[in-house]
Amino acid sequence: MSGNNFRGVSADQDGRFGDKMKKMIKSTKFPAHFETKVDMKKVNLDVMLPWITEQVSEYLGFEDEVVIGYVESQLRETDGARVDPKKMQLSLTGFLEANTPPFMR
Repeated sequence: MSGNNFRGVSADQDGRFGDKMKKMIKSTKFPAHFETKVDMKKVNLDVMLPWITEQVSEYLGFEDEVVIGYVESQLRETDGARVDPKKMQLSLTGFLEANTPPFMR
């Protein structure tokens, strides 16, 4: 074979390589209030950060700066946009495990 004669489809077109986050959102049961995305323009994050630190420390049993920083970055990266609580809960599950749903309330 010579040149750039590629056959087949790209990963975007192949059904085997779908968006894992979409599949997890569909298969996970969330509370009804998770249907509303949070407008971060109306939230005073500086007031929330001590509470976040306290809750993460309580659930993990120690103060984990990495997890606290990750939560903060999830809330700040939206640049004034709305935060999707479903995606945030799924992202935090690896850190907080079974404590993620109570934390997200």
